[in-house]
Amino acid sequence: MLLERRNNRRLMNQINVVPYIDVMLVLLVIFMVTAPLVNPGQVDLPSVGKTSQAAIAPMEVSVRADESLWLRDRSGPGKEVRVDRATLVAAIKEKQQKNPDQPVVIAGDKSVRYEAVLDVMDMLQQNQVTKVGLLAKPR
Repeated sequence: MLLERRNNRRLMNQINVVPYIDVMLVLLVIFMVTAPLVNPGQVDLPSVGKTSQAAIAPMEVSVRADESLWLRDRSGPGKEVRVDRATLVAAIKEKQQKNPDQPVVIAGDKSVRYEAVLDVMDMLQQNQVTKVGLLAKPR
């Protein structure tokens, strides 16, 4: 009698996935309806009081299309002067000895080779000039 029951049972090798698909479609519709209703979280950033010191105007090194170097001190009268590499390093180091927090920005012409701008940046960094950055126009 036990042997007859075992023989009547067959091994089931199929799964009916239709109910699972129905559940997934219902969940998809629920998420699609509720997603636009959820407000994104907003971050309240901390505020910082104003500093007592004004920001120091940077020294600007311009690399023109003909790869000539021009130096402008924005903290002073702002007059642009053409310089060679040795004079550029000497002038920047002299200014940074007086005020070590004064940054230096390099403004490269749009048509100048990228390598010329990197050469100027590398030369300044090799001569221990600190706070060197690149200047770009916002769009």
